[in-house]
Amino acid sequence: MTLASISEKVSAGIPLSFDDGVALFREPDLLKLGALANQVREQRHGDRTTFNRNLHINPSNLCVAGCPLCSFSRRSPEQPGAYTLSLSQAWDKLKARFAAGDPVTEVHVVGGLNDSLPFDYYVELLAGLKRLQPALHIKAFSAVEIFHLHKLFHLEVREVLRRLVAAGLGSLPGGGAEIFAPRVRQRICPNKCNAEEWLDVHRTAHELGLRSNCTMLYGTIETIEERVQHLLRLRALQDETGGFQTFIPLAFHPDNNALSQLPAPTAVDDLRVCAVSRLLLHNIPHIKAYWVSLGIKTAQTAQWFGADDLDGTVQEEKIYHLAGSEAPQSLTPAEIVHLIRAAGRTPVERDTLYNVVAQGQALPAGPSPVRGQP
Repeated sequence: MTLASISEKVSAGIPLSFDDGVALFREPDLLKLGALANQVREQRHGDRTTFNRNLHINPSNLCVAGCPLCSFSRRSPEQPGAYTLSLSQAWDKLKARFAAGDPVTEVHVVGGLNDSLPFDYYVELLAGLKRLQPALHIKAFSAVEIFHLHKLFHLEVREVLRRLVAAGLGSLPGGGAEIFAPRVRQRICPNKCNAEEWLDVHRTAHELGLRSNCTMLYGTIETIEERVQHLLRLRALQDETGGFQTFIPLAFHPDNNALSQLPAPTAVDDLRVCAVSRLLLHNIPHIKAYWVSLGIKTAQTAQWFGADDLDGTVQEEKIYHLAGSEAPQSLTPAEIVHLIRAAGRTPVERDTLYNVVAQGQALPAGPSPVRGQP
């Protein structure tokens, strides 16, 4: 299997096979691989790179799963750094953004699998955010969290989602997928829902009309073959439901967790995963270069390796920063616009569902350096 033969299939619109995916991960010429992924990216999205104005809220880091890969979670309230936000504290984070004259269009809510909170906490958390800003889009609770609520409160997954939608849920984030291979999950996240359960939560969400994101955590103990299998399972569900709007490759960060002996993925790994994902996931519209995970410079470069999105303003992200991310805690819209233009792309502000909010002269003028970056 050669890159030239794979390129012919891409040009003909033929979905790539498992063997194609493995060959792409083994392709020695990273720049040629990136050029092929960029060809697909530009056919779909031109030179546009999108971003949004979002806020991350992590309501609690108490978690019964105790995953070896995680630097964020705490098993008990007595552990140093353990916390659970009150509803008022969570709502205050949104109030603070508006008080600072920095309105957001999306709140991204994910946290630990806390077994001491009532179901009403989750319902009222969303309802309170919507009361503060009715037009706000709430992207909340990974499939792992939804499955946890299903088990904890003896509610069908569909019913959990229905109740949360009634409270204001607009879409699902893509976290918790990690790697679907049972061998890997048993080592890195043995107490999370399994691959079939994760996929079924998203299937159910799509059946209810919700859009969602999907992810793959790479750089732990998975093989190339297991990466390809993971991507193809996402592609198969997308063929079935059409509900995924964005794929986000997530680089493993080894600081402050039980897998700290593993090396972090390199920038070459990051760009290769991005490019292969764009080529294999022909039916998922967008590939996001999550700058918090990749770092700003690699996220910029990824816009030429298949990615067409840079995420958003973020603010107060905890999960990756506790694992060693050196990216800023947040970026302003002007800084993001500057980064996209400096990468040679055209910035477009979007909402969560990829509707255009602003472009061209309506975007803020970017400063020269981004804070904390040379």
